Amino acid sequence: MIVMTADEKKPHAVYVFIDASNLWAAQKVKGRVFDFEKLKKFLKEKHGADTIDVFYYTAYPAEGTRDYSLDGKHKFFTYLKKGLGFTVRKKELKRITVHSDDGDIVEEKGNMDVEMTIDVIHYKNKYDTAIFFSGDSDFLALVTYLKRDGKKVYAYSSKNNVSEELRTGGDGYVDVLKIEEDIWGRDLKHREEKTK
Repeated sequence: MIVMTADEKKPHAVYVFIDASNLWAAQKVKGRVFDFEKLKKFLKEKHGADTIDVFYYTAYPAEGTRDYSLDGKHKFFTYLKKGLGFTVRKKELKRITVHSDDGDIVEEKGNMDVEMTIDVIHYKNKYDTAIFFSGDSDFLALVTYLKRDGKKVYAYSSKNNVSEELRTGGDGYVDVLKIEEDIWGRDLKHREEKTK
């Protein structure tokens, strides 16, 4: 039998999976944006991680669908990737025309649940703890699957954006609006409506 000393123990690896739309809801309530460098440091310390990897999932508007520049959004994605070492998964919002008696309405959809699930399963042998920044009850099956495989699973969300299933289904739940450490950055600025 091989006995490992404390120095030879496997490092504790944490993988974080961030659903940007869920975080956006919390940021609007707080009136400030997350400082992702501080957030990453906070998570590493709180969960005793020797290594931490962060995945960020987002959908963004297609060019020409907004009356403002999307350059800032793409620079932010580059900062997450090159500045902080995040893995950024992004795709254009899908535009769907819905016909009704009142006329055609264009809806935009950008669900990233499948992409997140693929990464969670693909990398599961590389981490000990999974952290979900999401409140979607659809992830309960994935949380249960990971727990059966011996993983610790935590959900981070906020009061009105988390399902009861995800809040209680893992090893712990944290309301990001109640975190006492400073994980916040600048004030959230609302884009001014253009007057005609």
